[in-house]
This record gives sequence, structure tokens and C-alpha cells, in this order.
Amino acid sequence: MDVARRPGEGWIEVVVGSMFSGKSEELIRRLRRAQIAKQRVQIFKPAIDNRYSDGHIVSHSDMRIPSVNVESARELLTRVDPDTEVVGVDEGQFFDAELPAVCNALADQGKRVIVAGLDQDYLGKPFDPMPQMLAIAEYITKTLAVCMVCGGPANHTQRLVVSEDRVLLGAQGTYEARCRRCFDPALSSGVVVTPSAS
Repeated sequence: MDVARRPGEGWIEVVVGSMFSGKSEELIRRLRRAQIAKQRVQIFKPAIDNRYSDGHIVSHSDMRIPSVNVESARELLTRVDPDTEVVGVDEGQFFDAELPAVCNALADQGKRVIVAGLDQDYLGKPFDPMPQMLAIAEYITKTLAVCMVCGGPANHTQRLVVSEDRVLLGAQGTYEARCRRCFDPALSSGVVVTPSAS
């Protein structure tokens, strides 16, 4: 989804989905197209996400684009240059609750803001602040992965290790993409659910 940009007009695009669904690839694709069009682009990711590279957004398929690490959403306001036209933000779910207000402020300055992130956590619950980002975005793209159990369309991220931490960085071996039928949030919490006798 590439939108023609009129000078001085800003908006927000959000790309959401489960892990392994191509969110970062789609973000990188949009940002590269903006760069090819000679637009001024700045790219950010949360400092907490250093799984693949400190200075790049990296997809699971090893697509990469240089980025700057930031500690908070508010830091984006000080880091984005006045003449920047397109702002890319990866792993939006790892940012604080100020991310929607910051993205609104940047869009109000006439910037195209593209945010990618998980819309659900490992329990299948909305992963803040992404639901708030979806509510304010002009354009939304929902990506689906392939269920690693049955091959169906996957909308969930299955954690394969037991932990109650909401944020547990990992990729292959720590998480799998799962469809609605194959997703089981009890697996990662260590809670065994037994059917009640009736």
C-alpha cells in the first residue's frame, strides 16, 4: 500500500499481525519506495529490540534497513528532523503509551508515519499501544502468517517457552505463528487446562 503524498499533508499507516507475518518486510518495502522517490525518510525502532542488529530493522527473512534506536516514544519528537517527510517505526508494541500521541503530532506536522507491530500478545490479548494506533490510523494493513501446525492462515503468536513476562524477546524456537484453532495460550503460561467432567 503506497499512497500518493501531497505536500504538507500527513497521515498514519499501521501494519499489524502475528510474528512471522511479514510486518517488518512490509514496513521496509514502503520505506525503500519512499527513499527511491527521493523523499526524506527517518527510521526508528525501540532500543529494547536488539535481536538481529542494533542499527537496523531486520525482518525474519533478513531484509534490513538502517534505523535509529530510541528509548521512548517522546524521543521520536526530538529525533525527527523538521524536513523529514516519512517516519518509519518498527516493533510499535514495545513503545510506551505515548506512541499514538507522538505519531499524531508527527502526522499533524505533515509527515507520513508508518508503524509496524504486533496487535496481540502471547495470550491473544490486544498489545498496547497498537490498538490505540489502529484507532487513529488513516490506513491499516493486517498481515497473516502461515500456521506452523496446520498450514492455515495464522493470526496468533504462540509462545513455546513458559514465561509470564509480557515482553520476552525471541524468534525461531521461542515463538510460532498459529491459526485460531491451533493457538493455545495455556502452553506458555504453564497452566494446564483440563476439561471439566459434565
